[in-house]
Amino acid sequence: MLRPFLRGKIQRARVTRCDVSNVGSVSVDRDLLEACDLLSLERVDVYNITRGTRFTTCCVPAPPGSGEVAINGAAAHLAKVGDFVMIAAYCQLDREDVPRHRARVVLVDEGNRLTEVREQTPFDLPEKEA
Repeated sequence: MLRPFLRGKIQRARVTRCDVSNVGSVSVDRDLLEACDLLSLERVDVYNITRGTRFTTCCVPAPPGSGEVAINGAAAHLAKVGDFVMIAAYCQLDREDVPRHRARVVLVDEGNRLTEVREQTPFDLPEKEA
């Protein structure tokens, strides 16, 4: 039995452009795609942290170092410039592959520049609150 697991995500990126006339997708700074191990045309889910909207699309590379995170096509109605979004990709794993699985979590600054890449395992538990 295959189970879905997070493979990689770009956390709290800021939307820099929304373009309903552009062919649908999310354009993301190539540096961030590479840090997250996302390929051009790979399926991603985009979660708008600011508005609570969600959609599935594919990612396409924007110029490296640009900080661009552009929501294109019909999905541009679900975001505004300045919104915070999470861009996530998933994989299907067999039970025996789970212990070796590492998800990449890409953190960015206010200009969508890479600040840190973390790896998470399915066994990382959040810290307990006192």
